[in-house]
Amino acid sequence: MRVRAPELRGRGWLNTGGKELKLADLRGKIVVLDFWTFCCINCLHVLDELRPLEQKYADVLTIIGVHSPKFEHEKDPDALAAAVERYGVEHPVLDDPQLEMWQQYTAKAWPTLSVVDPEGYLVASMAGEGHAEGLTRLIDQIVAEHDAKRTLHRGDGPYVPPLPSKTALRFPGKALALPGGSLLVSDSARHSLVELDADGETVLRRLGSGTRGRADGGPATAGFSEPQGLCLLPAKVAERVGYDVVVADTVNHLLRGVRLETGEVTTIAGTGRQWRSTVDFHPHDATSVDLSSPWDVAYYDGRIVIAMAGIHQLWWFDPIRRTAGAYAGTTVEALRDGDLEQAWLSQPSGLSVSADGARLWFVDSETSALRYIEGNQLHTAAGQGLFDFGHVDGPAETALLQHPLGLYALPDGSVLIADTYNGAIRRYADGQISTVEAGLAEPSDVIVAADGSVLVVESAAHRLIRLAPGAVDSLVDGGRLSVERPATPISSGDVTLEILFTPPPGQKLDETYGPSTRLEVSASPPELLLEGAGVTTSLIRQLVINPDVPSGVLQVVAQAATCDADVEHAACHLARQDWGVPVTVDASASDRLALALLAR
Repeated sequence: MRVRAPELRGRGWLNTGGKELKLADLRGKIVVLDFWTFCCINCLHVLDELRPLEQKYADVLTIIGVHSPKFEHEKDPDALAAAVERYGVEHPVLDDPQLEMWQQYTAKAWPTLSVVDPEGYLVASMAGEGHAEGLTRLIDQIVAEHDAKRTLHRGDGPYVPPLPSKTALRFPGKALALPGGSLLVSDSARHSLVELDADGETVLRRLGSGTRGRADGGPATAGFSEPQGLCLLPAKVAERVGYDVVVADTVNHLLRGVRLETGEVTTIAGTGRQWRSTVDFHPHDATSVDLSSPWDVAYYDGRIVIAMAGIHQLWWFDPIRRTAGAYAGTTVEALRDGDLEQAWLSQPSGLSVSADGARLWFVDSETSALRYIEGNQLHTAAGQGLFDFGHVDGPAETALLQHPLGLYALPDGSVLIADTYNGAIRRYADGQISTVEAGLAEPSDVIVAADGSVLVVESAAHRLIRLAPGAVDSLVDGGRLSVERPATPISSGDVTLEILFTPPPGQKLDETYGPSTRLEVSASPPELLLEGAGVTTSLIRQLVINPDVPSGVLQVVAQAATCDADVEHAACHLARQDWGVPVTVDASASDRLALALLAR
């Protein structure tokens, strides 16, 4: 039975010149609804996957971003407008702060794509990343069908670009104090690096062309794509390798090296392809491995550690040996301490090494957590889980952050935290969290300058600011905030988990390199699952839900490998999604949980 796509409703629209769009306005076009939230790295990956499709099918395809927020800060319309600019979203965006559209289209994950045909019928739904090739084939099929029916209308879409901005920096991400007293800043939305004078304002030079690209070369021609983290190498290491600064070139999925004297930029790790593989803790040639949205870098224990936000891991890179590999995390997005290879991380986004070099501190943004590595063990200093956040000071075990992106470990053993979505600088010391500064616009990094002053990258205000000397910590209780995303009721006892996946047109499941599908299931708390945890190759799993645990989160990671059917030199593709499904246990609820990886 054909299903009509629900009407589009929300608080407002962006990138339409103020016009409110209805599905009737889009009749005759293929419409892809992209349910996203701007904190989510997987959603940002999908934005990049969709860009080539927007260009290729500009006359028949309209992409509508439906912003259905996770964090409280993401409900702010000004914050959403800033994110749309920050990430270069070039299609209309519907603001869905109450997740009304999310529920109407039965989304259960960020990101989810829903495809509507030119007659207004819902024809496919898919969750996660890696669907670009499948979408291409589906769009080609829809174009052919509706060209024949004369129901396809070609022409321009409803996108209206915003006015250009003129600030010196645009959504800076990270900063680095250089030996001479100047400051290097990743000017993320302008795809470049900017060296500022010690005043934090005067531009000395720009490294990079200023437009999205991927090219090595001098300061005027080098290309970056939304660069973030910066790390200064020890002088002896820099002399041997020929560059001084390591850059996390986030959207290019690369590490770049910068020679400060000349501004020359070279690629030092990554292929430019996004990681879609299995966990491997062995060393590899650094330029042969695929990375995934490296967000920050730090020099620790003789190597560069990489906050690999895109796959919820930490990796390492050895600049001398030119090798790289996984360091911590299984790719499951959740919070679990212990042995590095078995720990769970959740979009690590900022790194800092303690003054004595013993601890590697980092912020795990999606669990709003402050964590550290010491003695090959991972520990959580503050943070409670994927859906636990707020602005609460006090003992670290009860304190709450909201999507922090940066931090700095001070010589006295305390840690300053850029608590991004709370607009605050927080301090961790002696097992306590306090607030140092509030009212900031998405602070994304904290550094100490050569003169000892503390600088904050105030990303959404497009500037660096200095904290007042001797800033006094205060205690704040802004309360615990909750995710509006509704929990899914499931039955206690036996429950069937089914991952829905239909190969795209012209593709088939691919077992060339082993089983074509993989399903990993875990829970938080672990007691929620009496049976059914672990990894199998079947997309159907029998679970036993504990009747004595009233609620929790099911962590489900599914992937499916396909290849082109019946063609010579067939290309291979991998669709993958990591669901964190909040559930409530109710004996009268359904004993089946279906999640769509790709359903048609």
